[in-house]
Amino acid sequence: MSNSVLVPHLSDAMVRVTEIAAIAANKMAGLGDEKAADQAAVDAMRTAFNSVNFKGRIVIGEGERDEAPMLYIGEEVGTGEGPEIDIALDPLEGTTLTAKSMANALAVLAIAPRGGLLHAPDTYMDKIAIGPGFPDGVIDLDATPAENVQSLAKAKGVPVESMTACVLDRPRHADIIESLRSAGVRISLISDGDVAGVINTTNADTGIDIYIGQGGAPEGVLAAAALKCVGGQMQGRLIFRNDDEKGRAKRVGITDLDRKYTLHELASGETVFCATGVTKGGLVDGVVVKPGVTVTDTLVMSSADGMIRKISSRYRTA
Repeated sequence: MSNSVLVPHLSDAMVRVTEIAAIAANKMAGLGDEKAADQAAVDAMRTAFNSVNFKGRIVIGEGERDEAPMLYIGEEVGTGEGPEIDIALDPLEGTTLTAKSMANALAVLAIAPRGGLLHAPDTYMDKIAIGPGFPDGVIDLDATPAENVQSLAKAKGVPVESMTACVLDRPRHADIIESLRSAGVRISLISDGDVAGVINTTNADTGIDIYIGQGGAPEGVLAAAALKCVGGQMQGRLIFRNDDEKGRAKRVGITDLDRKYTLHELASGETVFCATGVTKGGLVDGVVVKPGVTVTDTLVMSSADGMIRKISSRYRTA
């Protein structure tokens, strides 16, 4: 049986991995210590991985080996028995959100057969994403934000004024926001969590039509893996601020520094994506601790069959 076939079979194990990481991070919610919250999630996720029968390799992780003692890029996890799998992860997407006990913090990962995920360096990436059901080419990273929303509105058959774009609330996005507002587009600003921002384009209930902006390249690969499971379009281009970041790209095998990546280049293999809520959010509920039990809420998706599930798990606690 090929690694590609085995990837969906690992979905239940991956759900447990993100659940355990989310529970550990939630214990640090509201305590004001971002590093401690992140470390709790990392430690728990690594321990959970090492109980799974697979040959896991981190391709999107907490950084390079000299920067991250655990879950670094290139680290091998799992028992060493079973299929060879590449892993993209963010043990705690939203360290600040968790430290301040704010909404939308997640424990996130995606898996694919070896070679199925772009080995993106820890740099920034320009991103644009929409949900499924539209002709190829309806969005283009090289067009202006206003032009992209106008094109999408035309494809939907609705006025531009009815469209909503999701954008990270950062000073670097001032030009994007100005372009969108000049076209009359509504803007949903988010403080953190662009993986969830991309996924929200696939769910009509969120009211988000398009995601535009610059965020972490690792998160871009995670978002692409999720989007591939449900369909949609995404483009990304790596952004380099200095020679050190260009060197990071070359170390992971990227030679065309100006390349515009499509969704299927960011996530070329069959993928499984899991996101467990650490704090309550729009995508999933957060961890809830009750007398004798801890409850988690997880979104799991598979590109092999388009499966989407919401899983509520209960863990007995002392």
